[in-house]
Amino acid sequence: MSKITFLGAGSTVFAKNVLGDVMLTPSLQGFELALFDIDPTRLKESEIILKNVCEAAGSSCRIVAYSNRKEALKGATYIVNAIQVGGYDPCTITDFEIPKKYGLRQTIADTVGIGGLFRNLRTIPVMMEFARDINEVCPDALFLNYSNPMAVLTNVMNTHGGVNTVGLCHSVQVCVQDLLKHLEIDNSGIRSKIAGINHMAWLLEITKDGQDIYPEIKRLARLKQGEKHHDMVRYELMVKFGYYITESSEHNAEYHPYFIKSQYPEQIERFNIPLDEYPRRCVNQINEWKQKRDEIMNNASLEHSRTHEYGSYIMEAIETNIPIKIGGNVMNTGLITNLPKEACVEVPCLVDANGVQPTYIGDLPPQLAALNRTNINTQLLTIEAAITGKKEHIYHAALLDPHTSAELSIDHIIALCDELIEAHGSWLPTYK
Repeated sequence: MSKITFLGAGSTVFAKNVLGDVMLTPSLQGFELALFDIDPTRLKESEIILKNVCEAAGSSCRIVAYSNRKEALKGATYIVNAIQVGGYDPCTITDFEIPKKYGLRQTIADTVGIGGLFRNLRTIPVMMEFARDINEVCPDALFLNYSNPMAVLTNVMNTHGGVNTVGLCHSVQVCVQDLLKHLEIDNSGIRSKIAGINHMAWLLEITKDGQDIYPEIKRLARLKQGEKHHDMVRYELMVKFGYYITESSEHNAEYHPYFIKSQYPEQIERFNIPLDEYPRRCVNQINEWKQKRDEIMNNASLEHSRTHEYGSYIMEAIETNIPIKIGGNVMNTGLITNLPKEACVEVPCLVDANGVQPTYIGDLPPQLAALNRTNINTQLLTIEAAITGKKEHIYHAALLDPHTSAELSIDHIIALCDELIEAHGSWLPTYK
């Protein structure tokens, strides 16, 4: 029996979406859906819910929960990764509260910045454990990574883990449709091209019925700069740098040195920046799950409609050899020629029986490549810290982060890193 293993299956809603999609896919019937999570309570909840979905869908897939990770992985054809090491409490709280003491404010803190750096440092060792198991019990599996920080974790699994990995993110999928909806542009006849790095990929081209509509998009965006809305940071970046960016304004506010400025606190209001958004979101999600948990778990005929998540479509394309196009995070094997070859990039990819095949982009416009490199610098030094175990590279990664370095001095950044290392305790390995 073919097997799909879901690591982090305690992420119940997301597991329901991805594996529910699998259950509705004809070419994936008969697969074993192997669930693994370190939290036995959450694992059991997901098992019950997924069995209810499977029953309601009339699927021939088989749901199996495992307490042993290696057994869950053994013989897998596909692996879906959705882990969050340290969770909201204590690690996300730590990532936000300690930097605040230094005057460093964040919105999401899951990609770069000081929060993204420490999320990477506590996640990479776990991912390397996954890689060792995979190379032993399912070396030919395709690893579908949904965990953030996307670029670094996907990079590590490919380059240091020896695992065939593609990183999957929602931002490319919804970028164009959300932009056009907000500007009230009809989305029929639209073709687009997106490339860059995860959460900072660029809408390089957009046409409608063969005509370039970027001038009209920019005109409408300028008109909206006078009103408060959810996407003010991205519009500002598009007007100043010439291109729209894939990930939300709340994310991009902390990827650049221009927006969250203690010297200019009025910018928080001006650009409608939701500081501490991720902790609020975590608390809301926890409370919502508590309220809905029993109702969902007790629903023996839990219906599911196939979502826009890439996972099941990638597996379907490989199994049927009917090609699809996705936006995937892959290693930069000459794909974007003015970004470092060591970087993980986000580019259009063809998927068929040959697997995930990325497409060549060439040079990005120079200002876009320059912005990408500011984040790549921190990403690569984070990997260096994790792989070598040298504390100095944690400092280097933080010192080169655009937002952190724009707000704090060298001494304060090093002190902040030391305090975060101490606060994380056993969630981190020991650094030399």
